[in-house]
Amino acid sequence: MSEHSPDASSRPDVSPEAGDAGRSATGAESGPGDAVGSDVSPEAGASRSDVSPEAGDTGQSASGAAPGPEPEASGREAAGPVRVSGPPVPPQNAGPDVPKVPAYLRPPQPTDARQRGGQQPPGVLTRLRAASPPAIGPGTLWSVLATALLSALLLGDGLGLNLLIVAVPAALGAFFAARSAGRRLRPWTAVWALGGLALLAIPALRDAGWPVFLAVMSALALGSLALHGSRSWPGVLLGSMGLLPSVAGGARWGWRGVRARADDSRGRVRTVARTTAVAVVLLIVFGALFASADAAFADLLGSLTPDVSIGDSPWRAFLFVLGLLGALAAAYSAAAPVRWDGITVRPGKARNRAEWALPLIVLNLLFAVFIGLQLVVLLGGYDKVLEETGLKPAEYARQGFWQLLWATVLTLIVIALALRWAPRGRAGDRTLVRSVLGVLCVLTLVVVASALRRMDLYVDAFGLTRLRISVAAVELWLGVVLVLILAAGVFGARLLPRAVVGSAAVGVLAFGLISPDGLIAEQNVQRHRSGGTIDIEYLKGLSADAVPALNGLPEPLRSCALENFRRDFDLPDAPWYATSWGEARARELIEEHPADSQGAQCYDLGRDADERDGYEEGDSYDPY
Repeated sequence: MSEHSPDASSRPDVSPEAGDAGRSATGAESGPGDAVGSDVSPEAGASRSDVSPEAGDTGQSASGAAPGPEPEASGREAAGPVRVSGPPVPPQNAGPDVPKVPAYLRPPQPTDARQRGGQQPPGVLTRLRAASPPAIGPGTLWSVLATALLSALLLGDGLGLNLLIVAVPAALGAFFAARSAGRRLRPWTAVWALGGLALLAIPALRDAGWPVFLAVMSALALGSLALHGSRSWPGVLLGSMGLLPSVAGGARWGWRGVRARADDSRGRVRTVARTTAVAVVLLIVFGALFASADAAFADLLGSLTPDVSIGDSPWRAFLFVLGLLGALAAAYSAAAPVRWDGITVRPGKARNRAEWALPLIVLNLLFAVFIGLQLVVLLGGYDKVLEETGLKPAEYARQGFWQLLWATVLTLIVIALALRWAPRGRAGDRTLVRSVLGVLCVLTLVVVASALRRMDLYVDAFGLTRLRISVAAVELWLGVVLVLILAAGVFGARLLPRAVVGSAAVGVLAFGLISPDGLIAEQNVQRHRSGGTIDIEYLKGLSADAVPALNGLPEPLRSCALENFRRDFDLPDAPWYATSWGEARARELIEEHPADSQGAQCYDLGRDADERDGYEEGDSYDPY
C-alpha cells in the first residue's frame, strides 16, 4: 500500500524478522525507510501494539543508541516506546478492503490452557504407564514374528503342547523388550512367569476342557502380572487383565519399529527375504523327494509338520494376527508397563471402638453357637438330628453345604469392609482389630471344615461329579485365604494380595494335575466295587482322562462306558502337538482292549431309580 491510514499506531508491532532489518539499518548508509520498509511483515500491525523481544533489539539498533539494560517487561509494559524509522505499518485487519468476519463464523477460543497449546489432558492409562518405550529391538521383532507363525501353524488343530510352544517365543520377546527398557528381573516377576508357563502344561496333560480353560485363563493372568509387577489390591486385580489396554499401543509401537528398520536397512531386508525363500524352496523340493522315496520318512515328516490346507486359510490368518497382536502387547507392556499400583483406594472413615466391634462380636457369638451344635452332631448326635428333622443323611448334607459355602464368602466380604472402617486412632485399636477379626477367621475355618464334611457325606451317598468336586475345591481355597488373612494379621499384610493370587494359581495348577475327570471316574468305580450304584450315562460323558478308571469296570458296563470314546477314536488322529497325554493314553488302552458294541443293552444300564437318587428332577445342586 502506498498510503497509510492516519490512525496507524505510533508503536507498530514488528515481526521477528524486523530484528535483522534493524541491525542492517544501523550499519548501512541507505535511507532509513529502505531497510525497515522492505522487511516488515504485513502482519506486523496488530490491534495490540505488543512488541516482541526481538523487536526491542531492532528498535535500539535502528535508533543508533548504545545498548542499555534489557527491559523487564514486554508489550504494553515495555520501558518506553519503540520507534522505527520509515513509514508506519497499518494494523492487521484494518482498512476499507478487509472484510469483517461475523462472530458466528469465528472459531471458538479454547478455555483450557492445555487445549490452547494443542494438548489434551492425559488419560488414566497415560498417567499410570511408564515412560514411552524405546524403539523395538531386533530380538523382540523376531520373537514376535515367531509367535505369530507358530500360532498360525500349531493352534488351528486343537490345544495341547502347542500352547506352551507358542508361549516360549512370546515370553522371550517380552524379556528382550524389558531389557532394552532397562528393567531388571525381580523375584516376583520370575515367580509369575514360571507359574504361567507351568499352567500352560495342563493342556498337554489333560483332555478335559474345563480344567484346561481354568489353566489357560490363569496363565494369562499370571503373565500379565509378571509384565506389570503389581503388588497392591488394585494392582493385582487390574494387573491380571493389563494386556488388554496394551493391544493398540503395542501394534502402533511394532509398526513404527518395522518402518524405521525397513528404511534404514532395505538391502538387508531384501537379502533376508531372498535367503528365506531359497531355503523354503529347497526344503519343499528335497523333502518331497525323500518322502516319496521312503514311507517311514514320509510318516515321520507327516507327523512333525502341520497339516495346512487352503480351506482353513482364514482361520490360520486369524490365528496369525492373534498371535502377532498378543506378542506385541506383551512386549509393549514389558517395555512400558502400566503401574496399576498408582490407583489408590482411600480408607473409609474410622469408626469408634464400640460402633465397630459390637456387630462383629455378635457375629462371632452366632458362629460359636453354630459350631457348638456341629460338634455335638459329629460327636454322636447325628442320628438324633436326622430323626428329629426327618431328613436322609444325603439330604441333610446337601441342605447345608451351599449355605455354608455362601457363609464363607460373605464372611470374607465382612472382613474386607471391617478393615476399611476399622478404628485406627489409638494405640490399642490395632490389638482390638486383630483380636475380633482373628476370632472370626478361626470360627469361619471351622465352618469351612463342616461344609467339606457335608460334601464328603453327600459324595459317599451319590458319587462324585464335576460340580461337586469344583465347589469343594473352591471351599478349600477359601479356607486357605482365611489362613493367609490370619498370617497377615500376625506378620503384616504387605504380601497378602500377591499371596492370595499365588494360592489361586497353585490351586488351579493342582486341580489340573490331579485330573478331576479321572478322579470322578475312579471314585464312582470304587463305589460300584463296594456294592454301590453307578451312573453309566453320566460317566460316559466325561473326557478321555476317565478312560483308565472306566477300563476296570466289568462287562457290559465297561463297553457301555467306553462307547463314546470308541467312536471318537475311530476318527483320524490329531497332530502330536494338539494331542494331550490323557487322550494318547486312552487311545492306547482302547486299541489294546477294544470295547464291544452292546447295542440297546446300554440304554437300560444306569437308569434305575435308586441309581439316580442324587439327580432329582428340578435339583439345582448338580446340573450334570
